[in-house]
Amino acid sequence: MTIGVMALPVYLFAQPAAPPSRPNIVFILADDLGWSDIGCYGNPSISTPNLNKLAREGMLFSDAYAPAPICSPSRAAFLTGKSPARLHFEFVSKPDGSKAPAGTRLQQPAYPRDLPLEEITLAEAIDSTYATGFFGKWHLTQENDRYLGWGDTFGPLQQGFDKGSEGLGSHPYAYSKEEKKTFGNFQRGEYPEDALTGEAVAFLKSVKGRPFLLYYSMYYVHTPVQTRCRWLYDKYKKLQGAAATEKSIHYAAFVETMDGYVGQLLEALEETGQAENTVVIFTSDNGGHPSFTARGKLKGSKWNLYEGGVRVPMIVRWPGVVKPGSICRIPVTGVDVFPTICSITGAKTDPPRARDGADITPLLRDPSGAGWKREMLYWHFPYYHPDFVNTKPQSSIREGRYKLLYFYEEGRTELYDLSRDPGEGRDLSLAMPGKAARMKDSLFDELQKVKARFPLVRN
Repeated sequence: MTIGVMALPVYLFAQPAAPPSRPNIVFILADDLGWSDIGCYGNPSISTPNLNKLAREGMLFSDAYAPAPICSPSRAAFLTGKSPARLHFEFVSKPDGSKAPAGTRLQQPAYPRDLPLEEITLAEAIDSTYATGFFGKWHLTQENDRYLGWGDTFGPLQQGFDKGSEGLGSHPYAYSKEEKKTFGNFQRGEYPEDALTGEAVAFLKSVKGRPFLLYYSMYYVHTPVQTRCRWLYDKYKKLQGAAATEKSIHYAAFVETMDGYVGQLLEALEETGQAENTVVIFTSDNGGHPSFTARGKLKGSKWNLYEGGVRVPMIVRWPGVVKPGSICRIPVTGVDVFPTICSITGAKTDPPRARDGADITPLLRDPSGAGWKREMLYWHFPYYHPDFVNTKPQSSIREGRYKLLYFYEEGRTELYDLSRDPGEGRDLSLAMPGKAARMKDSLFDELQKVKARFPLVRN
């Protein structure tokens, strides 16, 4: 059992019948949700009944990874099936003229700005008979130099989605001046009405009878983290006891609120009779924020390539195909979302384009991975992060049980055996120099293949 993953009941079923053709897809993307922040991944103190139920009804991936340790590049990879290194979209979308941190030893690449329109997204690849909707955070353009704004040229409605909303819902991004630092009048068990979730529910109700792709891109649980539910605040202050801090209380309340909105969406699927023919995929865009997340025994956080920065929760429910309560321990990545959804829906891209993800539908049918092979996973983050002093240009690669990190400033490697040391506490690079050298060569072979951008020595 992978450390930190709650044991789920495994049910024995007769061989399921073939699923209906052309299933619907609901892709739910949380923002900054850490690997061990929810109950089904071993968190004992935060209530996430809807995600726990989804895991009981579907498959939990113990070793799922985000494409990047930060928002925008992961989102670009989910949508295109290409690695951030290939896309040259390795950092958060920035306005023109954004300055790199001063005084760094290396010169980082230029910041990405807009996801090019020539990139084929999921909505453009999927069969045209599918209704497509995108609701929530895009963060792949700075067209209007407005934080999180969709823009008029580079937004989801220009990248194949039929309908959508960039509304902020109940997230603190949308709080009025009066609502900040105050509690609302919410009864126990009641969450603030979230207009964004309501719009996503309205979309799936409007397309009943037609196959659909719903991309529900949540703003939760990204900072600023502040619950307006006094009952949630009091609940977690009591549960956390003497260890409670304002940050830990509000974050636990935030995670439970996120779970509540996921539950509203899943309930609407049931009520409309669409759940049995809908594949639900839930995951996060990167590891948790270092100020809030419960990393468990994982090292690192958002903004770096240690496990805490890139390992994320991932749950897939596909009635009639995925065995309820199953766990897959094969490493997968968010770059796999594009080819997997294309496979499930029968979509084809024309002309064929280079992709980096793999179709994981064989794992959904057989989580043991028999007959399914992947050589490696890799990540590339050639930037300094101005808000996090320990984030410097780095890349990493996982081959089987081993993971290597390369740090560009020092030309230094770290090597870990994740099967014995998931917390990356014992660097094996000196004890296994041959292994470290071979993995480093493999990493740079992959980066060269995709024409990755690198930090350069300053003149």
